Amino acid sequence: MPDLKTSEDVVRDDLDYICRQLADELPMLSGKNIVITGGAGFLGHYLVQALLHWNEQLSAELVHVHVYDNFSRGVPQWLSDLEGNPGLTLVRHDITDPLPDDFGPFEYIIHAASIASPIYYREHPIETMDANVDGLRRLLDWTLQQEATQTPVEGFLNFSTSEIYGDPSADKIPTDESYRGNVSCTGPRACYDESKRYGETLCVNFAKVHGLPVRIVRPFNNYGPGLKITDGRALPDFASNIFAGTDIVLFSDGAPTRTFCYVADAVVGYLKILLRGRDGESYNIGTDDDEISILGLAEMVVETAKDLFDYSGKVQFEKSSDADYLVDNPNRRRPIIDKARSELGYNPGIGLQDGVRRSLIWYSGNQEAEAA
Repeated sequence: MPDLKTSEDVVRDDLDYICRQLADELPMLSGKNIVITGGAGFLGHYLVQALLHWNEQLSAELVHVHVYDNFSRGVPQWLSDLEGNPGLTLVRHDITDPLPDDFGPFEYIIHAASIASPIYYREHPIETMDANVDGLRRLLDWTLQQEATQTPVEGFLNFSTSEIYGDPSADKIPTDESYRGNVSCTGPRACYDESKRYGETLCVNFAKVHGLPVRIVRPFNNYGPGLKITDGRALPDFASNIFAGTDIVLFSDGAPTRTFCYVADAVVGYLKILLRGRDGESYNIGTDDDEISILGLAEMVVETAKDLFDYSGKVQFEKSSDADYLVDNPNRRRPIIDKARSELGYNPGIGLQDGVRRSLIWYSGNQEAEAA
């Protein structure tokens, strides 16, 4: 395990790792233009920085990264620090609005603009659906128009979600891409789950009917640097408790189980799909390690924080004031990643204990953030 002491150490080591894992793929982007919608968010944090980090190691033509984001919570500090980078262009744009006239040309598109935290997408259900459906449709229509130009799109990656599987029965866990899902179309999480499902239908049919190079990723429980401490998901909440010097609070019995994929491994998978995935196909990206309960994760975080920061808190249980907090929350989640492993060479290498340690070191230097 590398000797990582600061948040900067963690980011630098992770970016080196991502570039090593993508040594065969990143040269395909040399001299190309790539747009990342929602690039100021969690997944953009390493998608953007990894591409610019690779630029620093080249003598070839740069990858030109264009971030389109509404910056509704301001420009995050990590992105502000990159302003002026010759490989980066920032554009303020809300993907729910029509694309600007000067959009493009781009050889690669990553559509990651969405509201992914359950707390926030339940507060903004219509905006969530608009980004996942209308924003995606605008990008697909634009991609189709580019087919008749000198710079057709070479790769389009749409971010779906493992939430499209809903709450699988025990015989469907671990879950592969053929599972059709057990999802409510009217529950409190439906705005996210169902709009992502329809988004996949759009992608598959644009690929089949028009021959567009559209690929789909289904992420499974990513965590790590870039996931704001205000995000509202488990690990950021635990980190918030730690640095406030309070006990970690669970608003459930802690029994639901998950596999957790460190974001550096996930980003490797995403870029492999963009550059090597089959058109119209969906890929699970996560880890097929053993599941851990939310209580088990909280206890791991407590022990890691004790070692790193002399944290003295413990795990407490409380009832949430939100009546819908646990409605439609899956009891288990674990992917089969054989498709990505065999077709793309995807092989996550950062285990949960190491990933939690890296994350807490990163949060120690990023204890304040705008609401996610």
